[in-house]
Amino acid sequence: MGEIAFQVGFFLFFIILGYVAGTIAERRHWANLAEREASNGEFLVTQLKSFPAFVTGSTPPQLIVAESAIGSDYFKTFLAKVRGLFGGEVRSYQSLLDRARREATQRAIEQARQLGYNALCNLRLDSADIGGNSKSSKGIAMVTIIASATAYHFHAPAS
Repeated sequence: MGEIAFQVGFFLFFIILGYVAGTIAERRHWANLAEREASNGEFLVTQLKSFPAFVTGSTPPQLIVAESAIGSDYFKTFLAKVRGLFGGEVRSYQSLLDRARREATQRAIEQARQLGYNALCNLRLDSADIGGNSKSSKGIAMVTIIASATAYHFHAPAS
């Protein structure tokens, strides 16, 4: 009987530890993303395939590729597995996907800015399975987003 209580206590300890550590890490990442998005607010990002307001004679456009891989904490993985028993939307992974999309976009903006550009067009976001999340394997739950875009020099039209 003591052995079962120890195993249940051990399991609950890691569930609670996963929840606390995951919540702290996630809140820090959300705050960091909000700060970076605010500082990159004037940077033009579009999904247009053309270059709106392209500055002729400037540095030629350049391909930018940025990646983001956000791993799940133990608590979210546990909740997702419980949800998998009953079916339905796995809300515990939605924040992972949103964070990964926003992180990849910010990394693309920051990379373009470092190269001297002030706009991105034709932004595309793709996902990739690097954690082995296919049905045939039991890998680490993570979300991976690859952002690709064309960086160019933008000139805002006079208003």
